[in-house]
Amino acid sequence: MAAKSVRRFQDLLLKFSQAEDPNERQKIEKTLWETYGEEQAVFVLDMSGFSRLTRKYGIIHYLSMVRRMQLTTGPIVQSFEGYMIKYEADNCFALFPSPLNAVNAAIAMQHAFDAANLLTADDLDIRIACGIDYGKILVIGNEDCFGDAVNRSSKLGEDVAEVGDILVTQEAMKMIPAEAGIKSREISISISGINIPAYVVDYRGEA
Repeated sequence: MAAKSVRRFQDLLLKFSQAEDPNERQKIEKTLWETYGEEQAVFVLDMSGFSRLTRKYGIIHYLSMVRRMQLTTGPIVQSFEGYMIKYEADNCFALFPSPLNAVNAAIAMQHAFDAANLLTADDLDIRIACGIDYGKILVIGNEDCFGDAVNRSSKLGEDVAEVGDILVTQEAMKMIPAEAGIKSREISISISGINIPAYVVDYRGEA
């Protein structure tokens, strides 16, 4: 079923690129959004230290850490009503029904790795950074996703966030009710020349 969904998505994209009539393109685009469009919280995790650890200990060492990351994050994503889209290198892409679910999952992951790191040597410690956004995206066969929210959460998690950070866009943070008790501080981020208001989640009581 997933493979069929992916093939149809690819076929529609090809038809879109080959259509000369703007009205036909508009119809195809509408079909794509009606078929694959979903409003979701997008979560992107990035592990730190790839280049340094791989150069020092070799790729097998780091891949073993990636595997441990996968085994830890999968159950946490599920426990907060999310589902895993994909693991890509040392990144994790997941979707959640709300930003609060995504933030709580990110906090749980940070704490889980902090605890696990107490039991491992420093060169096997797993340290992560997370980016979260919310919006309408294209979800293809529960295997991949595309859209502005995917791009922004990827930028936050992979390019902007430092080790231990959970960064959330302003739009996503506004959807989290005050009674949830999520503490954060506002920051301004520039991505590709565009300023994006965002928040750093304080899950260690530092604010």
